[in-house]
Amino acid sequence: MKPTTRGTLAAVITGVAATVGAAAPAAASGTVPVPVPLGGASRSLGMEVPRVGAELPLLKPGAPDGPRYVSGRLVPDRTLPQLPVSSGLPGLDARAPLPRPLGDGFDHVDVDSPTGDLRALTPGLSLDAPLTAPAGRDSGLPGARIPQVGVLPPVVHTVADGNVGTGPGR
Repeated sequence: MKPTTRGTLAAVITGVAATVGAAAPAAASGTVPVPVPLGGASRSLGMEVPRVGAELPLLKPGAPDGPRYVSGRLVPDRTLPQLPVSSGLPGLDARAPLPRPLGDGFDHVDVDSPTGDLRALTPGLSLDAPLTAPAGRDSGLPGARIPQVGVLPPVVHTVADGNVGTGPGR
């Protein structure tokens, strides 16, 4: 194997190992931190720049509540069940400099919005066939009736929280 091929293969294996090593803690905590690297811009411009970071939640699907069989119906209730999903709202942590109108220096404005719990149910479908259950009359044949269709609406439960503040200095 050539040295360049060996070096390329080593770089690929190192990248895959770093990606797998970084993904394990994120999956355990339920959020993925997203830093915005602005340190180089601060050094190159010679001034203070905003500091921004975020957290993105990972979706966790749950087990659906299966169809329910009801006597007198040919098709079970909740034919297409709602799927529960739990996650979180994205978090934000930002700090930006504000120049003082009179004098030298900067004040700061901070925005902090931590991740919050989010529980949701996807839409579902409930329908009934246009036939009745077989009865003892009419030679055991089912009768005709108007078909019924119902849409189960999506549901979202969450509480958002955030803080905005200003202050002096670094």
